[in-house]
Amino acid sequence: MGIDGNNILAESLKRQGIEYVFGIVGIPVIETSLAFQAAGLKYIGMRNEQAACYAAQAIGYLTGKPGVCLVVSGPGLLHCIGGMANAQVNCWPLLVIAGSCPEDHEGIGGFQEWLQVESSRQYSKYAARPPSPRLIPLHVEKAIRYASSGRPGVAYLDMPATLLTAEADEDKVPLDYYSADPVSLAHPNPVLVNEAADLLSKAERPLIIVGKGAAYGKAEEAITKLVENIKVPFLPTPMGKGVVPDESQYCVSTARTQALLGADVILLLGARMNWMMHFGQVPRYAANVKIIQVDIAPEEFHNSVKSEVAVHSDIKPFVEALTNKLAEKKFSLQNNSPWWQALKEKQKKNTEFVKAQAADKSLPLNYYAVFKAVQENIPKDSIIVSEGANTMDIGRGILLNNKPRHRLDAGTFGTMGVGPGFAVAAAQWCRDHAPDKRVICVEGDSAFGFSGMEIETMFRYKLPVIIVIVNNNGIYSGFDKEMMTEIQNSGDLAQCTPPTALSTEVRYEKMMEMFGSSGHFCRTVEEIENALKSAIKVTDRPSIINIAINPQSNRKPQTFNWLTESKL
Repeated sequence: MGIDGNNILAESLKRQGIEYVFGIVGIPVIETSLAFQAAGLKYIGMRNEQAACYAAQAIGYLTGKPGVCLVVSGPGLLHCIGGMANAQVNCWPLLVIAGSCPEDHEGIGGFQEWLQVESSRQYSKYAARPPSPRLIPLHVEKAIRYASSGRPGVAYLDMPATLLTAEADEDKVPLDYYSADPVSLAHPNPVLVNEAADLLSKAERPLIIVGKGAAYGKAEEAITKLVENIKVPFLPTPMGKGVVPDESQYCVSTARTQALLGADVILLLGARMNWMMHFGQVPRYAANVKIIQVDIAPEEFHNSVKSEVAVHSDIKPFVEALTNKLAEKKFSLQNNSPWWQALKEKQKKNTEFVKAQAADKSLPLNYYAVFKAVQENIPKDSIIVSEGANTMDIGRGILLNNKPRHRLDAGTFGTMGVGPGFAVAAAQWCRDHAPDKRVICVEGDSAFGFSGMEIETMFRYKLPVIIVIVNNNGIYSGFDKEMMTEIQNSGDLAQCTPPTALSTEVRYEKMMEMFGSSGHFCRTVEEIENALKSAIKVTDRPSIINIAINPQSNRKPQTFNWLTESKL
């Protein structure tokens, strides 16, 4: 009995534990998508390949199993490259599968012909084209293993039209080729655990930084126990939020600059000393700070600064071993220590500033007042998706996460346009695993413009995403209607319109009317509160809340530039 490449691919993915596929179909993968559904895979059709790729990698982060992105040949895959690069830099498991032109059309100008395997190698850990239908299961297993193991990342499989339609004797196709057991957690060298414990216990100003790797590694219980036992302040990276609750008394996010600058020993758990952590360098850090670096990827060690102790290990077993070792030493930081007192003083000062800004309800509203209203009117266990410039950065400090893997944002690559795709993935995950949980997608107006048509995807699949658009008429900042009109009347529009400006007060919420529904346009805190209360009740479709704010609203003045400047 014969079986074709489409069904071999579908069965191979299913037997390797793949559950979700996001994509856009066309020649030659229409039958492929149908085969996926027939095999029991969940297929979510998107409106843009880049958004499909973002959704697939987000589901990979949430589940620990690669999401699949299925696209057509040539431009279909090319549109995925941004998403592949984002997943690779973010260290999220993703499998991209693209159709390609028939093999007998290669080299003579085939439809959408492109060097797809070669072009994908720069953005993936593994890229291959199975040479025959019989070998598809081998390459599926290998691609999934590469994407999932060690530092997670991207795998790419190229599927020519001729391979997808080719048949093989089912008895000779090893559909159960090989299904690896889950990779055992890497345990730390006990000598290094002891060195880390010695260094941390002797510190006067210790600090723990909890990264996205700790969230992905599901180390939340171990890290929470460590923090509560030793009472050391901690800082989460943006997607490390919630590993230990943001509302923990030991979280010092509101004194971030002071904590980084004052620490003498830093325990780095699944975070990288890249631009987001200011490279671990002066002037953001003390010149003599000592770093304990724990990572699953040893190539990350000493990347920008030399670590005093570098431990190759999964986060969870290391933290469990460290907690035991510190208990033996009876180490716990005193609540009245000079380090804690300095941090609390800074926290109080910064919190007072934020409270004052959030209490200012004068129109047009500022960011802080908007986010305070959002935070107070959404379920505490919501998954928060966020992107934008000030929208994401200011919102990070006010929109709290008390559970791990409950924040998805522009990430290490700083990619705009990820929000709606991430939200689709998160909402689908919630439907299957936590049906009472809500997804709140907080977008700047510029960021929303990248992938806004995914609202149709949300309607089609009845995903109740609440989209909050913080609308300042621009990129970073914009102009009010009067000023923008004056600018546009001053000369050639292509020469006089500021590059950061967008149209004023765009009524994004009216997109809902395309689907026979209605959105919310808000100017006041009361309108925001009422809109959120209404949106929370909707469980079978998305909602859009479009909030007009002061175009010149900005963040709190910074001690340093937000991005550490080059030393060159």
